[in-house]
Amino acid sequence: MKHSLLVGAAGALLVVPLATPATPAGADPPEQVVNGTFDSGTDPWWWTGNTPASAVGGRLCATVPAGTPNAWNAIIGQNAITLQAGESYRLAFTASATTPATMRANVQLADPPYTPELSAPTALTTTPKAFSYTFKAAASTTAGQVAFQLGGGTTVWTVCLDDVSLQGGTPRPVNVPDIHPRVQVNQVGYLTEGPKEATVVTKATASLPWQLRNAAGVVVAQGNTTPRGVDPTSGQNVHTVDFGRYRVAGTGLTLMADGETSVPFDIGVNAAYEKLRVDALSFYYTQRSGIAILGSIAPGYGRAAGHLGVPPNRGDTDTPCQVGVCDYRLDVRGGWYDAGDHGKYVVNGGIAVYQLMSTFERTKLALVEPGRLGDGSLRIPEHGNQVPDVLDEARWELEFMLRMQVPAGRPLAGMVHHKVHDQNWTGLPLDPAADPQPRELHPPSTAATLNFAAVAAQGARIFQPYDKAFAAKLLDAARTAWTAAAAHPAIYAPSSDHIGGGAYDDADVSDEFYWAAAELYLSTGERAYQDAVMASPWHTADVFRPQGFDWKFTATAGRLDLATVPSGLPDRARVRQSVVDGAQRYLATLRANPYGLAYAPASGRFDWGSNNLVLNNLVVLATAFDLTGSVAFRDGVASGMDYLLGRNALNQSYVTGFGKQAAHNQHSRMYAHQLNPALPSPPAGSLAGGPNSSAQDPAATRIPPGCPPQFCYIDDIEGWSTNEIAINWNATLSWVSSFLADQGDGGPVPAPACSVSYRNVVDFGRGFLATATVRNTSGRTLHDWKLRYAYTGTQKVDRVVDGTVRQTAASVEVTPGHSRLRPGESTSILLVGRVDWGPNTVPAVFWCG
Repeated sequence: MKHSLLVGAAGALLVVPLATPATPAGADPPEQVVNGTFDSGTDPWWWTGNTPASAVGGRLCATVPAGTPNAWNAIIGQNAITLQAGESYRLAFTASATTPATMRANVQLADPPYTPELSAPTALTTTPKAFSYTFKAAASTTAGQVAFQLGGGTTVWTVCLDDVSLQGGTPRPVNVPDIHPRVQVNQVGYLTEGPKEATVVTKATASLPWQLRNAAGVVVAQGNTTPRGVDPTSGQNVHTVDFGRYRVAGTGLTLMADGETSVPFDIGVNAAYEKLRVDALSFYYTQRSGIAILGSIAPGYGRAAGHLGVPPNRGDTDTPCQVGVCDYRLDVRGGWYDAGDHGKYVVNGGIAVYQLMSTFERTKLALVEPGRLGDGSLRIPEHGNQVPDVLDEARWELEFMLRMQVPAGRPLAGMVHHKVHDQNWTGLPLDPAADPQPRELHPPSTAATLNFAAVAAQGARIFQPYDKAFAAKLLDAARTAWTAAAAHPAIYAPSSDHIGGGAYDDADVSDEFYWAAAELYLSTGERAYQDAVMASPWHTADVFRPQGFDWKFTATAGRLDLATVPSGLPDRARVRQSVVDGAQRYLATLRANPYGLAYAPASGRFDWGSNNLVLNNLVVLATAFDLTGSVAFRDGVASGMDYLLGRNALNQSYVTGFGKQAAHNQHSRMYAHQLNPALPSPPAGSLAGGPNSSAQDPAATRIPPGCPPQFCYIDDIEGWSTNEIAINWNATLSWVSSFLADQGDGGPVPAPACSVSYRNVVDFGRGFLATATVRNTSGRTLHDWKLRYAYTGTQKVDRVVDGTVRQTAASVEVTPGHSRLRPGESTSILLVGRVDWGPNTVPAVFWCG
């Protein structure tokens, strides 16, 4: 759903001007309006509920209802406008209407009595026209408002606005809360051999001494800070402390600088990241729809099954479409509740389930012990079925997505419904089983269809070793979805469809076509899908945007899998290098920011779900490490995680249950302890959306106007635009925490004991002969050694010549007949096997010893 907001730090408020009060001669007066060109969407503009607006072609357009009695009954506006008494201002904008109409352009107080500083009747025509008005402010305020009053007409009409500007006065101030302690650290801890940095907020411009103390108060390390100047994301003057040379594990350490002492933290936290991996992935069980949540598995979170057609529920086992959308009903039970609401959205479910499956698939693509994500590793009810728990959880969402596909014989057969949710918004709190709202299927969309095609194809190759029938079902559905999307390439979910659930609108699906083609090609090896990949403009474009990838921009997902999953792609080397190049840029961004923040949107404003975008940039860094083995990328992931776990301007962890000062009032109808003490807070391992420069919810009024990006956050259940939980955000947290849990103490990467050259010699029908030539590259003789690897396709080894083989799912263990291998010596192993379907690709990594 993505909505809600609050800023959770106590203390005095420091107002630091961005520039000198006087405007230099010849310079433009300061701009008081944010995003007046609508190039970055609609934020932070708002509108009355009867006048839904959206960004269309770089303009903000809205449909104005007929029959409202007053002009102010339909408004488009922007709050947090700063005015200074005696200063001159100029309001300018371009506007048009579908039929001649009059609106009133106001600059006024945002609260009663709404005293106007300017109120100008403006006659609009069907041709866009520029308007300009000047006035001198009578009063000073930071709570002003630009308001275009549109009501009072007798017919329905559409207004479009562009280039809205309010220039004059002094620059907007930077409101910097005084947060303590002023020494910000990763509150969970640091890897023993990994990077260790902290940030000190101070007025000092010269270097300061620092001390690291153990739990007994003994100084164990000391040094001097590095001044970094004013951090643009927080407005604070900051220094960096680098204590990475201290490599002794311990608990309860503190860092002291400038008279301040940090919260306690640990060094040697591999176990903590292992716990975070499990908690972040176990989050999905309590988000499940259509199943009773067992308190024995999730203590404190047990509840009845929601949306199984049991009164008062009115879905999801026999759900109708919105009026005029379709004439059938579908069983769309299951899946995950998307965020703080009870809606289920295919595009957001798609990117989330992709990252859960990617977290598992990485165990085949990097030097990772597969058992860490195996059967019994998470808190879910499917233990003992010989399927890795993360795949059991992913299947819960995939089964739901299969049910959202339009049945054969119906109009738009093969397409996928965009979403299902309540007819109207419900309030807080609300248990899913108590939801009385009618549920509706919303129209199919090309974006949802391609999301499903991508993850169904991905799931087909990943599930094949565990459930061949389910894998075949997924692949068939993926092919059907791809064909349907190709036949209907421009069916878009409208931005106006936001009643009862989020719109998740997307009018550019070229990136989804690329992602779906990539997954279908990697799973099948078929030329048609390879051609679609190679023909996509995204295949050679830079997909590593400063703000990161998400549910609306999925080309990066396709690029990452093309780089890591073995295939015969002709330009695979270039694709892999592009990931490394993108990671280098994210690493440079991280190193340039005094908080180690791997996120620098070009606008300087933080987006909705900024924490998710930070983490997705860390996914790229981690992937570059897997491709190259360069510890600089791995250290970047560890440093970047510091920001999420407390090393930030608010000095708080954004993950529930991790850190002394952690978010725990995230927006949710189920986890509403803040409103009802009988209910729980979100479970440990739940990620808050994070700072959002566009405050768009009831809690936003508590955020100081003009907040620097890092301060545009509040830990409050009503703060949906900064503090909501969401399945896609936790998926990224799961991926990154799993990567860090795999890094041990963060020390040097051990050199492999051998090199392996694997070659497919003969393919006959669905059978194959392959050789694995193993060379001992260590300085010691290998005794009783074994060769281990995992297939990413459907290969099955039946036997080896001169040795034995054991294959469990995709994982293969070969015991050669020659049990001794001297340094520099090589031996070849002949493997005889078969392929059920798809390409016979060479495994990505090998272990021996």
